[in-house]
Amino acid sequence: MEGGTPSEHERPIIVRPSRDTDVEAMLAIYRRHIRHGIEEGVSDTETPQPDDLRDRRKNLRNRRFPHLVATRGGEILGYAYVVLFRKRPAYRYTVKHSIYVHHDHVGQGIGRLLMQELIDVCAAAGFRQIIGYIDADNAASLGIHEKFGFSRVGLLPGVAYRHGRWADTIMVQRSLATGATTVPSPVTSTER
Repeated sequence: MEGGTPSEHERPIIVRPSRDTDVEAMLAIYRRHIRHGIEEGVSDTETPQPDDLRDRRKNLRNRRFPHLVATRGGEILGYAYVVLFRKRPAYRYTVKHSIYVHHDHVGQGIGRLLMQELIDVCAAAGFRQIIGYIDADNAASLGIHEKFGFSRVGLLPGVAYRHGRWADTIMVQRSLATGATTVPSPVTSTER
């Protein structure tokens, strides 16, 4: 710390709901994951454009699904969101999550902060299960999910083709709040 001003890494990381002004930074993170990460093989023409992401974000927020960003000093370090696991009404208490961290900030606890907030917000919103699909080679993500109480509930062999080979995906699941142990409160279709 020089002259009483905290260095960049001493500033707190804040997780908050995403804003329209965050869209370009979120897209940059996502595009990098496509070009260099586990989602490689998707062309840039298939990635969402800024207006697409703004519309998707607005739709999720209007339906009360969390769409979060982690920031430090105004910089977007990562983002996370959930969608319904399936569209049929029977599945309305189950969500599927996605978390993306900026490549310069991997290993700094950003994913853990986003995961904790997603779990807390989803449980408070009345969801009972949260599901994720993780590349079988992504040991770091599998480890974080394990630490947060996710169980491996399925293996999808050879469902992704990238880096010149077929890759497996692992399905993970975690209960939220009382999970499947109690009857949920009635929810109208306009709420979800």
